Amino acid sequence: MEPQTTHLLYLHGFRSSPRSTKARLVAKHVAREHPNLEWWCPQLPPSPHDAIDMVMKGIAHWPRKSMAVIGSSLGGFYATYVAGMTRCRAVLLNPAVHPARDLTRYIGSQTAWHDPAEHFYFQPEFIQELRAMEIGALTRPERLFAIIAKGDEALDWHEMSARYPDSRIKLLEGGDHALSDFEKAHLDDVMAFINPV
Repeated sequence: MEPQTTHLLYLHGFRSSPRSTKARLVAKHVAREHPNLEWWCPQLPPSPHDAIDMVMKGIAHWPRKSMAVIGSSLGGFYATYVAGMTRCRAVLLNPAVHPARDLTRYIGSQTAWHDPAEHFYFQPEFIQELRAMEIGALTRPERLFAIIAKGDEALDWHEMSARYPDSRIKLLEGGDHALSDFEKAHLDDVMAFINPV
């Protein structure tokens, strides 16, 4: 019997933040329904190395058997790494599968999605940092649940599905990259899989 989740990490996507719609919806749900759940949704730095270093240090003392991670887009790639290192439960929302390839075209000055006045520079060396985080097959694929939209305009659903062949996948016929119907169509499934205290 799987223990209930006591600690939950949320990892946002490229150019995103804890102010993303999905992050705020999960945070609101946790605050309302699961006040005893430890919740952490950090603002990730642009450097993948620095982002994962911050995350792994932040969860260093979390209980591996009762922690979980949710990751969206690039955050889904990071969440896969976290799950690979900790064997914790993970929910992936349209996860990036080949970010070292796909983000090459974004090298240079970028703006934050939720605050266009906020600029950051996506360095060429970040691509190698992403490559260093690519892990093979997960040792506990049954602890992973992916929600993948065929209508994703940013990522290829075939690649996303193929990356997690032994995990539970909710494949949407339409949808979009942002999972615009997240609150009404997917939040309950996410929380049921995480099974928080």
